[in-house]
Amino acid sequence: MRKPSVANGLRDELVLQDLRRTPEERVADAFALGARDVEAYARANGVGRLKAAQMIQAMRAMGRKPSRCAGPSR
Repeated sequence: MRKPSVANGLRDELVLQDLRRTPEERVADAFALGARDVEAYARANGVGRLKAAQMIQAMRAMGRKPSRCAGPSR
């Protein structure tokens, strides 16, 4: 059992709150976080939302190695 502390109490409380939520609520929160990130990136770089989303997508793809499964068949 964990030693009682403020941090452990808060962590337990947050876990219980999350478990009470439906999967749809959790997915909606994840999408909202993504939208806020795009807005923040757009403001910081002086571009529109669409351009910011494209730039973020390009950065995510940069440096990725294609899967061997996706390569041409031999």
